[in-house]
Amino acid sequence: MTSGSTAARSPWFVRQPSPDHPARIFCFPFSGSGASAFSAWPITIGTAEVCPVQFPGRENRLADPHYGTYELLAADLARSLEPLLDRPFAFFAHCAGALPAYETMLRLAELGLPGPDHFFVSGQPAPHDAARDRMLALSEAELRAEVASFVRSRGIQPRPDMVDLGLSVLLEDHAAAGAYRRLEPVAVRCPIVVLHWRDDPDVSLEQLGGWRRYSDSVELRVVSGGHYDFMHAPDELQRVLTCWR
Repeated sequence: MTSGSTAARSPWFVRQPSPDHPARIFCFPFSGSGASAFSAWPITIGTAEVCPVQFPGRENRLADPHYGTYELLAADLARSLEPLLDRPFAFFAHCAGALPAYETMLRLAELGLPGPDHFFVSGQPAPHDAARDRMLALSEAELRAEVASFVRSRGIQPRPDMVDLGLSVLLEDHAAAGAYRRLEPVAVRCPIVVLHWRDDPDVSLEQLGGWRRYSDSVELRVVSGGHYDFMHAPDELQRVLTCWR
């Protein structure tokens, strides 16, 4: 059975990973979002195929039960990734998506499976600092306003039903984020590149420094743009994402 045929039946990918590319970048979305966060990305970056991961409980997996905790998500995802780890791969994760991505790396190691060659973290403090996220302190009304503002920033007029749906996903994701505790870093074997978006008002370069405790090779890079500009796959970001190939 080929990895392509396995991926075709996997709910974790909207677009099945292809056996025709020599490498893969698995992309993890931020809280409240899904694989569509990467819909504007190219099919490949360098020689690596872009493979957005679709978490349960949103978009085309809205009917699936929410994953509950990052640890449970990582355990389920690691097994589903196993047939796709037959070639070099990297993880890219934006904002809180970096936390289940990190837990997935630990789970892969526990299972004796290959780990990523590179881990790209975008705009997210290290796991032991995750509880400081300002979004976790917002009320439901404030989160609703955040959802509406995000939809509006995408050039879409936020309808009440659209905001209700987005809020329901975000509330469950935030419950998982609020329950997550990683008090002591566990180092991973691959290099980590941590990206700070220069115009991000919520996450400073200093707040990202905690990732230095998670690998022997950690690089902090400043890139142009705001917190959600990764969604456009700007050229500067794509150049960073080719550094491992």
